[in-house]
Amino acid sequence: MLRDGRGRLLILKPTYKGGWTLPGGVVEADGETPWEACRRETLEETGLEITDGRLACVDFLRPRPGRPGGVRFLFDCGVLADERFATVVVQAEEIARYRLSRPDKALLRLSKPVRRRVAAVLADPAVVHYLEDGEPPRS
Repeated sequence: MLRDGRGRLLILKPTYKGGWTLPGGVVEADGETPWEACRRETLEETGLEITDGRLACVDFLRPRPGRPGGVRFLFDCGVLADERFATVVVQAEEIARYRLSRPDKALLRLSKPVRRRVAAVLADPAVVHYLEDGEPPRS
């Protein structure tokens, strides 16, 4: 997650799926770490170089028909100066457009799995959240 000085979230409209999302993507199999993947994907998708961040959420998704499942990491990359967002250049093959959106409006636009992760982090940003299928685990 990236925010501007007014607390708006950077969200992206992918070309290859419905809904909006956050910068991010798949960890490369060459030994790339989740944090390295976050930084690389953010740079590729937006042209923004990220240097700081903290793990905010881990979400385990069970496999379902047509969906492989897996582990999703959400990093809070903090607040960037407003002028940095003027330099965003989206990766045209994957990203149709971007916007800075107030958190309440962003949650309405984000796809359901991403929305649940972001909502958990916004509700309690001091905690690293562990989720299963977007929800806290229950016994």
